Amino acid sequence: MEALAHHSGATVRTIRAYQDRGLLPKPERRGRANVYRDTHLERLHQIAGLLDRGYTLASIKELLDAWDTGRGLGGVLGLVAEVAGPWSDEEAGRITRAELGERFGGAQDDDAVEEAVKLGVLVRVPDAPEEFLVPSPQELAVAAELHAAGVPLLAITGHLRELRTRVERIAGRFLDFTTEYVFRQYLDHPPTEEEAVEAASLVRRLRPLAQQAIDVELARAMRTMATRHLRRHLDAEATDTDTADAAAAEAADAAAAEEAVPATAPGRSHSLPGSVRLPDRTFRAVEALVGPENVAAFVAAAAEREVRARAMDALVIEPEAGPTAG
Repeated sequence: MEALAHHSGATVRTIRAYQDRGLLPKPERRGRANVYRDTHLERLHQIAGLLDRGYTLASIKELLDAWDTGRGLGGVLGLVAEVAGPWSDEEAGRITRAELGERFGGAQDDDAVEEAVKLGVLVRVPDAPEEFLVPSPQELAVAAELHAAGVPLLAITGHLRELRTRVERIAGRFLDFTTEYVFRQYLDHPPTEEEAVEAASLVRRLRPLAQQAIDVELARAMRTMATRHLRRHLDAEATDTDTADAAAAEAADAAAAEEAVPATAPGRSHSLPGSVRLPDRTFRAVEALVGPENVAAFVAAAAEREVRARAMDALVIEPEAGPTAG
């Protein structure tokens, strides 16, 4: 057992636990010695690989039992590899701390770097504290472009955190959808070798569809929202301009009115906008009543009221006299 632990990387305690759970076949007994073979080493590697992909020991036991009863594990492992494999053709890269600073305009923001590490945008390289693994160079390039456009680094990581939460919800919904209509027939029982191979083929075919659907819908949504956003801002600016123009015009009219009705000697007449001339006595009376600044508005309101009153009078039809007795 010590030799098996040495070659597999597992501890003796872990190997014993696997044996107790039935995950690992019993060793061959030779006298007082337990003999482990390459099949035991291979089984430990299979278990480790499935654990790395997030499978529980209970589900791993079901898979291994299927293998042991002759239903085959190759197809299932192929399905696991297909699902757990990369869902993008993008290749990871590396970047040093100095190169990272150059990419972001010489910024040395340790807090932003720590946030990027927490998000998995950067991965520290063991024994190389000044070097990072970049799982997605495209994602890092987007961050660099946003920073060059004026977005602070911590704002970028905060936005990515929010975006990732929303995208994970979309991914979960897509998986629920495809499971309900495509993969449920393979998952309601331990799949056979043939079923596992068929399911892996379906995963391979459908895997690009998620990204294609998101790309199309994101492009549509961005066009719609960006157009609406721009129109809203332009309308706001136009409204502000119209308000400013109206205020300027009103001020100009007031100035013109003030110039048109200067204080004059008694007996003279005064002009209002529209070339209306008022006798000085009338002007002074209105001025005393409402103040010099409100003369033009008062005269306009009075004239409008008179016009409306005459219009109402014209609509009133007096009843015709009835016939008289002869």
